[in-house]
Amino acid sequence: MKLTVVSGRSGSGKSVALRVLEDLGYYCVDNLPVDLLTSWLTRQQNQHQQIAVSLDMRNLPDDPEQVAQLLTLIKTIVPTRIIFLDADDAVLLRRYSETRRRHPLTQAHATLAEAVDAESAMLAPVREQADLFLDTGAMTIYQFSATLRERVSGSPSSSMVLIFESFGFKHGIPNDADFVFDVRFLPNPYWHPELRGYTGNDQPVIDFFNSQPTVSAFIEQLQVMLSKWLPQLQENDRSYVTVAIGCTGGCHRSVFIANTLAELFRGEREVQLRHRNLEDSH
Repeated sequence: MKLTVVSGRSGSGKSVALRVLEDLGYYCVDNLPVDLLTSWLTRQQNQHQQIAVSLDMRNLPDDPEQVAQLLTLIKTIVPTRIIFLDADDAVLLRRYSETRRRHPLTQAHATLAEAVDAESAMLAPVREQADLFLDTGAMTIYQFSATLRERVSGSPSSSMVLIFESFGFKHGIPNDADFVFDVRFLPNPYWHPELRGYTGNDQPVIDFFNSQPTVSAFIEQLQVMLSKWLPQLQENDRSYVTVAIGCTGGCHRSVFIANTLAELFRGEREVQLRHRNLEDSH
């Protein structure tokens, strides 16, 4: 098991960092009470390969010497990497002003600027032991996500999962769909009595569709369109993209096309395949 500690001043991007690490397969915990941290890590030894926890002024001891001792103790329990995020004071103040969030230390300090300065002193021991320091001040959320992902995994892009889902319009459009394509205009095996009892998974229906030029042309155009725009979605930090293919009942046309597209993209992406209404339609 390996541990990644995410720390930094409030407003520097710790929540975004934990989401990036979670997408990379880390088991992430935010704001775990510090007096439970070491015992919790010991119990996780055989549970997870990669763990990420946040350490900031919400759950660190007030005494800087105790902070240093805590970090030293953690490193004896598990191999540890510390990531420290920060930005200029002016950037943090602007972010708090734009979001209208309250800084955790404003109750103890008269102004937001004083709270930001006080937090710097509290987190100094963590910053001194950081293995990776990232200044997020000039980055958009997407640039920061890509930068952190590249520093952690060696690649600026996450492994975006591409989901192809067949469905029947008479059952309703899937709520989780990013793209919806209506294939009810394509030839329908339902109107061929010898094919009606089969589904898009069965060879007689597969042979029927393979003999239809309009079906082949439609699939080819879908493949070209998706190949062009999926990289743009991935750059915008998307973890999943669901492509829903709908016919009347979700039994023949949508199933065949979803299967075909899944096979076409499986060699280049992580692909999942669902047939939402196949059992209902057959």
